[in-house]
Amino acid sequence: MDREVLHKEIDLIQGVINRMASNSFMLKGWLISLIAVVLALSKDSLFSCNAIFVCSILCFPILIFWYLDAFFLHREKCYRALYEWVIKNRMNTNDNLYSLDYRPHQKKVKSLFRIMFSKTLFPFYGLSFILLIIVILFIK
Repeated sequence: MDREVLHKEIDLIQGVINRMASNSFMLKGWLISLIAVVLALSKDSLFSCNAIFVCSILCFPILIFWYLDAFFLHREKCYRALYEWVIKNRMNTNDNLYSLDYRPHQKKVKSLFRIMFSKTLFPFYGLSFILLIIVILFIK
């Protein structure tokens, strides 16, 4: 096995990992921007009866972005497992050469639901969601 082939393959996998990380980062930025815009546009009505409606509307995007971020983080971890496998085994075998199929390594990664409640995603999305629920409950 040629080392150049190994380097090309790990560069290909690293590119996918970088895109997944970039998508995750952009989702957080989009969510913060969305929340800021909605709150800025509804600042006059935030302390009236419309506050429940505004907070309820904000809960939905938080859940969607939270799921999407967990999805991208899950895929990133799957590709990291593939990357590690290639580093360890590529010099001994040509099986699945240049394959980006992460599924054989998916069992090594936590489930998407567990990633949603991981120490990296829960503080950002979970606490935002819980804060909005508390606001909804106390405004009534």
